[in-house]
Amino acid sequence: MVAALALAAIMAAGAAHAEEKLAFVDIQRALNDCRNGKVASAEFKSRLQRVQSQLEREQSEVQSLKDEIEKKGSLMQPDERQNVENEYAKKLRDFQADYKTSSEELQQRDRQMTGAIVRDLAMVAQQIGRRDGYTMVMEKGSLLWATPSIDITDQVIRAYDAMNVKPGSLAAAAGQNPGATSFGSRAGGGAPPASSSIDSGRSTISK
Repeated sequence: MVAALALAAIMAAGAAHAEEKLAFVDIQRALNDCRNGKVASAEFKSRLQRVQSQLEREQSEVQSLKDEIEKKGSLMQPDERQNVENEYAKKLRDFQADYKTSSEELQQRDRQMTGAIVRDLAMVAQQIGRRDGYTMVMEKGSLLWATPSIDITDQVIRAYDAMNVKPGSLAAAAGQNPGATSFGSRAGGGAPPASSSIDSGRSTISK
């Protein structure tokens, strides 16, 4: 009797295990390859080039004044030298401030756009998970190994591109909080928790 019960338990456990359907999404590849990700990346690179050009001009002006002081300073009148040194100090401060501000603004813009697209991709992954009956949809970055046959990244990219929506609009329509993304939650388990390891800066459009 005990042996029969044990065998029945093992068979039941095996049947339950067989019903599980798992999948994973490579969020970095989805971010890089989806249409919104490509557009955001191109815009970021264009903005970066403009900022770099402006900073290079400012740096060149600072260097020119420094060279002038070093080469001609000893020949200048005291008042003239003081004026050049004051101008150099001002331009150096402006350059350092602009560099810091530009870097922070670029990083913030990158994080905002990345977060918006990643949240949308999470919504799409959940929709596919529910539709196709997956027990769980995970993020590749949290896996040690998985068979490539359960990779649904291409499906997520195609589905997201087909929606032709603005970045962040899917998550906004679902009333999702800015950090509410989790590929580690069960696909059919309702709204994701209001915290995320994906939105922590690992994935960015600037890569």
